[in-house]
Amino acid sequence: MGGGIGIFGGTFDPIHLGHLRAAEEVREAQGLDELRLVPAALPPHKTRPGISDPIHRLRMTELAAAGVPGFRVWDVELARAGPSYSVDTVRALRDEVGPATRIVFAVGRDTFAEFHTWHEYLAIFPLCDIVVVTRPPWPGTLARDDIPVAARPAFRYESDSGCLRHVSGRGVSLQRITALDISATTIRALVARQRSIRFLVPPAVEAYIHEHGLYRDLPAPC
Repeated sequence: MGGGIGIFGGTFDPIHLGHLRAAEEVREAQGLDELRLVPAALPPHKTRPGISDPIHRLRMTELAAAGVPGFRVWDVELARAGPSYSVDTVRALRDEVGPATRIVFAVGRDTFAEFHTWHEYLAIFPLCDIVVVTRPPWPGTLARDDIPVAARPAFRYESDSGCLRHVSGRGVSLQRITALDISATTIRALVARQRSIRFLVPPAVEAYIHEHGLYRDLPAPC
């Protein structure tokens, strides 16, 4: 294992140090040549009203990744019309790099539990390796029962590696990461209350949020 290109997507509203640390740990543990941060244009599973303009979220991601070795911001989902389906993103990268290059798609453990609801999710398994990112107190194992029911017949468990292997040769594995209790929801709420977000986001992102007045007009929680 090693080499290849990773995909680490999200709404990134705003991108914060929790996102960046998780992305770095995936890049390092998987031995990736490059990890692409992919802001979603229209996240199909995000129903929260008032998601920031994609241009702001892209720019914050660019500022956060600037100068970070191995990180690249990819605007592929912003360039596409319609919802940001992950299968389309993975296909776009596969078309770009060809069949031989390893692709790693990172997804959170909680999100992977809803994988069966994703658009054309069965098509993702043969296109890339999937790394399921987990933090305490999530269970420390990944079992065949964690694979969506319709996909389970195509998988076998490798006891030596702890990987679930798809008939295509691609794998689904678990990666434990450092638990940083930071959320974009909390950051937006702090800005709305005119509280500091220093040390929760990179300084350039903090400056961008203040410069453009992001999140100021959100209802401040009691």
